[in-house]
Formats: sequence, structure tokens, C-alpha cells
Amino acid sequence: MWTSFEVQAGDNLSEIFGRVGLSTQDMYRILNSSDEAKVLDRLYPGYELSFHIPEPGELAKLRVLKSPLEGYVFTRNEEGYGVDPILLSAEIVPVLKEGVISDSLFMAGQKAEIPAAALMEMADIFGGEIDFILDPREGDNFSIVYEEQYLNDEFIGNGEILAAQFTNQGEQFIAVRYTNEAGETGYYNQDGESMQKAFLRTPLDVFRISSNFNLARKHPILNTIRAHRGTDYAAPRGTPVRATSDGTVTWAARSGSFGKLIVLQHGGSFETKYAHLNDYATGIKKGARVRQGQVIGYVGTTGGSTGPHLHYEFLVNGVHKDPRTIVEQLPQAIALSPLELPRFKAQTRELMDRVHTPKADNRLLSMHSGDSAASQTR
Repeated sequence: MWTSFEVQAGDNLSEIFGRVGLSTQDMYRILNSSDEAKVLDRLYPGYELSFHIPEPGELAKLRVLKSPLEGYVFTRNEEGYGVDPILLSAEIVPVLKEGVISDSLFMAGQKAEIPAAALMEMADIFGGEIDFILDPREGDNFSIVYEEQYLNDEFIGNGEILAAQFTNQGEQFIAVRYTNEAGETGYYNQDGESMQKAFLRTPLDVFRISSNFNLARKHPILNTIRAHRGTDYAAPRGTPVRATSDGTVTWAARSGSFGKLIVLQHGGSFETKYAHLNDYATGIKKGARVRQGQVIGYVGTTGGSTGPHLHYEFLVNGVHKDPRTIVEQLPQAIALSPLELPRFKAQTRELMDRVHTPKADNRLLSMHSGDSAASQTR
């Protein structure tokens, strides 16, 4: 018979083997059986371990699923254990959903039954165009096409965002997923320009803020102050702070009224500062390299601060600039070559049309993203 366990936080392999009546020696026979057995060296929550034990203390098979689609089966043989990979293909169904903001993007996404992960990814995609803390207004609308994955007619999870649209204060932004001729996948606007800008418009995780403020309020973030040399974002203590661009940490320590401060040096003459932090993220120290969107610290109220908030500054050649407007003056995003634009437009036209003129909660009959086709109606 088979006995299955879903790995929970804090579980370890030895304890799980003990629960099914297997010894430490049984565990080491598996661990030393093959390179594939290294998957057991570090278990993550959500992994599924299934044991086939025909007789007490006799492990005939161990199935390890990292996900419903990927894993291994270890089968006992005369030499120990053989291994067979599990690689299954899910049926991909593109789903179109739309929302209208009446209070916050977070709440609008919940009302539209859009998965939180997809909503957060959409905010990241448009992060160079929209400050999702300060820019959204009541009546703004959005639509998103994302993948649902099915295995044997059972929903097993969500996949990639294929396209998205956000209309902010009457201005529409569109992004579509595309794999270029070099095999690189990214998100582009309708003109073939990359959505990844040099700098994000906001250094905060908007969803952590939305989920901690009183969501019954019309605007969760009302106490934002435009400071002379930067922008102050009021947010709950512990809210993750993100690097707005790739860079190098030149300061990660206390600094007078700034309290706990991080300073990043970016390419060229750009510098950003993140002040009043509660703490620094793991690995953030002078000389460390960081990537755009990486969590570097957490909102606090250290230094000359009367309440939890992030003070964010943007400097060019040592001169302070308005973080809210400087992004417009920076180098524009990389665009696809003119020779590739016909291929891009041909492959993304249907997706562009769907998010440009959305219809509520519609599973798409036929959809193409890059070179892959989606499938049937559910």
C-alpha cells in the first residue's frame, strides 16, 4: 500500500521516514542511490513523498513529487534503488479576467478572483510605468490573460501571464509576453519596447501595504508626504523595500537622522537612498550587488522618524531629483529590432486585442503566445 505525506514547514526527512516505520539506514540507502536522490537533501513545503511498503520496514518504492508535474520514483532492485524521472505535461488554458479599482488594486484583484501571485506579477510588469501606491485612481481598470494548468481535468495551478492591460487616469498601458528570435522571453508594449525600465517607480511592495492597512478605507495610502529631497511612503513596519534598479550597496548602516540607511550606486551617475529602515535583508552589506526588485530591507521608524515609513531619494551626479518625475528623463527601454517587429506583431496580435477590448471572466477558445498554442474551452 502507499502512504503519502505533504511536506510542511519544519519537517525533515528522518522524521518522515520514522512516521512510516523506516529506519535511518533505509533513508541513507535512498540518499546514496543516485545523483537524483539529492532532491531529498533539502525538502520544501509542498513536496509530496509517497512510500510503497508491502511489508513492515520494507521500502519497495518512494515517489517524490516536487510539483504535480515533476518528480522521481525510486524503485528497489538487487543493487539498491533505481530511479525514473516523472515529467508530465499540463493542459494550458488561457483565462481572461478584468477588474475596476474602487478602493485599491489589491481589493479589485480579490473581487475579480485573480490569483494574488498573478496580480503581484502584473504590478511588477508595469512597475516601470506606474507607481501602484500613488498613481491608481478610482475607476482605473485592468485586464489580464494568464495561464491555468490542468492535469487529468484537475486544476493544479497557474502559469505565466500572457498579456495585461492597465488604464491609469485615462492612459492605457499594455504588455504582452514574447520570446524573441534569440530565445529570450520578456514583456513588451504594443510597439515592441521592453517593459523592463531602468528604474521601478516605487520601492515598496504595494500588496504588503494593501493587505495590512484598513481595506475598508477608500484609499489605503493617504498619508504619503512629498518631501523636498525625496518621497516618504507611509507603510506598516516590516513592509519589504525593493531596489528600484540593479546596483551596488555603498552604505548599509545607521546614518544620523536617516536611521538605518541603504545607499545604492547604479550604472552611470545614479544613486538611490532608502532611509528609516527597521532592518536590512539578508546579505545586504557594503559592496553587495543587488538586482532590480530584490528585497533589500524593511520599513521601520529609525532615526528622525515619527512613524513607520520609507524615505526614498534619487540623486543624479550627487544632485537630488524628484523620484516621481526623474524616471521620465532616464534612457528609454530597449526595443526589438525593426526586422523582428513583423514576427512580434504577428505572434502577439490576438493577445493584444483581447486585453485591449476585454470581456469579463472569459476563457479563451484559441490563443497563441510566442510559438505555443493554448487549448480548449473549460
